Amino acid sequence: MNHRQYIEYLIATTVNDTCTNLAEHLEGASSQSHDAVSDFLQREKVTPRGLWRVVSGLLRDGPESFLIFDDSVQDKRYSSKIELVKLQYSGAEGGLVRGIGVLNLLHSTGHEGEFYPIDYRVYAPEVDGKTKNHHFREMLGRSQSDKQLQAKTVLFDSWYASVDNLKLLQRLNLTFITTLKANRLVSVWKDKDKDKNKDKTQWVHLDELAWDSQTLQWGLLVKLKELPFAVRLFKLVAPNGDIEWVMTNGSHTSQETPTSALTAHDVKTKNAVRWHIEQYHRELKQLVGSAKCQCRKARSQRNHLGLCYLAWVALQKHAHKTHSTCYQAKHRLWSDFLKLQLANPTIAWA
Repeated sequence: MNHRQYIEYLIATTVNDTCTNLAEHLEGASSQSHDAVSDFLQREKVTPRGLWRVVSGLLRDGPESFLIFDDSVQDKRYSSKIELVKLQYSGAEGGLVRGIGVLNLLHSTGHEGEFYPIDYRVYAPEVDGKTKNHHFREMLGRSQSDKQLQAKTVLFDSWYASVDNLKLLQRLNLTFITTLKANRLVSVWKDKDKDKNKDKTQWVHLDELAWDSQTLQWGLLVKLKELPFAVRLFKLVAPNGDIEWVMTNGSHTSQETPTSALTAHDVKTKNAVRWHIEQYHRELKQLVGSAKCQCRKARSQRNHLGLCYLAWVALQKHAHKTHSTCYQAKHRLWSDFLKLQLANPTIAWA
């Protein structure tokens, strides 16, 4: 049993992603028992560094590229004895679910289908003592120090918009675009208040701010508690009336109209690139079975996840080569088989 066989199995299988099913379908000299496959998963050590070695040569990196950060839960709600499983919030479920949390860092050019995972971490605070924000800062820091990526814009949601995270991005000279919750307290920024009257700062919730046509287009310069620099806040109103609060440090820090800065349209367009990581999470689960491993040991689960990442990369590479999507690349594997069955069915109706 080796990495190649396991990855090719994840790509080819349609429903059952278990060790038993893999063992049953290996033939000849490659035939393996269920124990041999499960032992392989427990013996190996697949790491994020292995993923980076594979994808580093595939990236079209540059200052206009994006780094996208988010987490995902591998649903294990019916598993009571699998290590790493814990009760945690799942955005996909809109509530708490038992599962394995994974944090992902994605690189994207901003164009449809041009994205790859470059780093990931399993969320296991009881093992390594790290919070999700610790992983966020570690992965972003290594994207600059180790990987030396040129991408300058970082996208993430309000969960990771903590003061420490924003300070790090500012120190790394990276532009962040992130959402804020409506109950976040801000104060309208005034240059004269930088060094005095700090005790008189008026903090208000986002929905208490006053907006006019100019600030709706160019944003409003505000400060957040404990953040030493100004950020520009945008109120994005959807056609149905829903409001999304988005902030960035990638604009002028002057209160005057920043003619060379990002507009609300720019911010909305760039923030929409964050959807790439949602697409990636969905494809990882649906196309290569990242949540379906039933092995109990933590090392087996980590290795399965790492090999799922490599299987998805193989699908993405093939999709680019054939000018298709990952879903089309996966489904075409069974196209010839279906044609054969329709022409000469193994099980005939009569």
